[in-house]
Amino acid sequence: MLRAAGVGLGDEVVVPAFGNVEVAEAVAMAGALPVFADIDPVTYCLDASAVQAATTPRTAAVVVVHRFGRPADIPRLHDVGQRRGLLVLEQGESEAPYDEIAQRRERAAYLDAKLRGVRTPDGGDGHTYQQYVVRVPGNGRPDRDAFARALRARGVECRVPVKTPVHRLPEFRRCLSLPETERAADETLALPVDTALTKRDMQRIVGACNALGGLLQPAF
Repeated sequence: MLRAAGVGLGDEVVVPAFGNVEVAEAVAMAGALPVFADIDPVTYCLDASAVQAATTPRTAAVVVVHRFGRPADIPRLHDVGQRRGLLVLEQGESEAPYDEIAQRRERAAYLDAKLRGVRTPDGGDGHTYQQYVVRVPGNGRPDRDAFARALRARGVECRVPVKTPVHRLPEFRRCLSLPETERAADETLALPVDTALTKRDMQRIVGACNALGGLLQPAF
């Protein structure tokens, strides 16, 4: 899409650093320079104000990635694109059947109501819960990682959705501050909401999380 739009050598393309290294790689393959902008802490997608701040006269496009089943704020991002004369491209997630989305939302609603000690995701704007991503309180990555290990020891499969932001990877390393991106990479944890999970499975997830949540104190 970038090449078809004429984006190439000498151009800059604003992309997220929270996951999706393949987006930065695609920009580089087109001959352009990936420029990283911060994310919205609720949607985990590019923040329109951060995109605007990252643009320069060389900026040709923005690649917006929808995350975890929660769409980005496309109207605001398109508004930035129109005012700056930028091409706005979207990378979506694979579409799930409606009945699967309904079941994921049902499991997510159960977790929303029962979980204690973690910050549950915001369910607004048609969230389809491709992943159910919580924030673990405490002092960032060490506490999140300890929480994840303890959950796995109790038989709960969980995963860190983004281990290293793209702007910290050797091939794309940049000396810039993306506080929301780095905070999300340090605090987020994806809990299971698969359609195969039974009610007993969901109860085990809640029980394991709630038993640990009280052990972690918010960072001051």
